[in-house]
Amino acid sequence: MAIQRILIVDDSPTERFFLADLLGKNGYDVSMAENGNEALDKAKQLKPDLILMDVVMPGLNGFQATRAISRDDDTKHIPVILCTTKNQETDKIWGMRQGAIEYMVKPIDGSALLQKIRTL
Repeated sequence: MAIQRILIVDDSPTERFFLADLLGKNGYDVSMAENGNEALDKAKQLKPDLILMDVVMPGLNGFQATRAISRDDDTKHIPVILCTTKNQETDKIWGMRQGAIEYMVKPIDGSALLQKIRTL
């Protein structure tokens, strides 16, 4: 499946802008959400091909949102890449157990992210 539509979930406007700019310049259709609750709504509504999910957010955090998305029949087919400042091995293991397919530590390397998206 070729990835075309990507949902960026991050409470930081700077991170959202960086990722949206990078992905938009590389031909992806980008949507954004500012928190986990909004991510759940947009995942169901927009049916993106991929979700880039921050972990540390107010309200529903990225681990909780990823778990909800990966267990919902309407959204469980959508791959989630966690993009976070949490760089401990236990965080990565926990994130993958919640349903993420990949775990990237910020600051995100744009070329590495694009490569991962191309291999999906």
